[in-house]
Amino acid sequence: MSDNLVRRNSFSPAAGLLSAIGFLLVLCASSAIAGQPVRILDASGHWLELPRPAQRIVALAPHIVENLYSAGAGDRLIGVISHSDFPAAARQLPQVGNYNSISYETLIALKPDLVIAWGSGNGDATITKLRDFGFRVFVTESRTLEDIPRNVRLFGTLAGTQGHANRAADRWLSRLRALRQAHETLPAVSVLYQVWHDPLQTLNGDHLISDVIEACGGRNAFADAAVLAPKISIEAVLARNPEVIIASGMAEARPQWLNNWNAYPGLSAVNNENLYHIHPDVIQRHTFRILDGMEQVCRNLNATRAKRATQNRSHTAP
Repeated sequence: MSDNLVRRNSFSPAAGLLSAIGFLLVLCASSAIAGQPVRILDASGHWLELPRPAQRIVALAPHIVENLYSAGAGDRLIGVISHSDFPAAARQLPQVGNYNSISYETLIALKPDLVIAWGSGNGDATITKLRDFGFRVFVTESRTLEDIPRNVRLFGTLAGTQGHANRAADRWLSRLRALRQAHETLPAVSVLYQVWHDPLQTLNGDHLISDVIEACGGRNAFADAAVLAPKISIEAVLARNPEVIIASGMAEARPQWLNNWNAYPGLSAVNNENLYHIHPDVIQRHTFRILDGMEQVCRNLNATRAKRATQNRSHTAP
């Protein structure tokens, strides 16, 4: 299962700006020598100090678990939450609960020297309680594609695996740049990203998935929505008439409710058969695998452009 996209948004924009500046300072200032103290600013604007890189880490979101493995710190993990299923080794780790409920008794028994939380997923109340219990907590957040390798680098700093983390981040950024360059001059395509059907829900321009759409030369049809994961009406979709609808759902199989749009043949995405599904684990998790989902988005938009070009030629033919 993917990370929950519609959790409460407790992440402060001001704190986000502060942490973005802090990330740059930390990468320069934190010690790269194993065993040395670590001082680092997190996404909530909180300075975390460790006497040495963490050796016993609990991660409170599946994407954090995955990014720790990408940073070369998988062997430091001693606890995760439910649905932490990638890579396979993560499935063998003790679980300390889920997004809504943390077992503090289990967490205390594990004796972590670091807990890594997801700001907008776990929420302020949980993070405050963890700190009240005396745990060292590092809060993360991802709003752009570049935030993903930045967090992997930070995890490398926290765990003392900077070399591995930096190499992995550099390789991933190279792949991202290649994808962006291949699509930056292509004609724009209007896209509705559908999170769910009942209620009908999408994502606005502040969400990382909107960044994915734009990197493929797309335009988020609801980028201007006031909240991160707005509930919308069918009438609003018909009015904006997206050329493509991409749905995630909850599993690998294409959700049956994506076909509900066929009831609206006047909708451009329906008329041109541009209804697509992408496995949520490769588009909704803020991990290196999101580029696998991005490649699928780009292919879908390229197919749409090809159909558009064919139609334009047929309309202009003598």
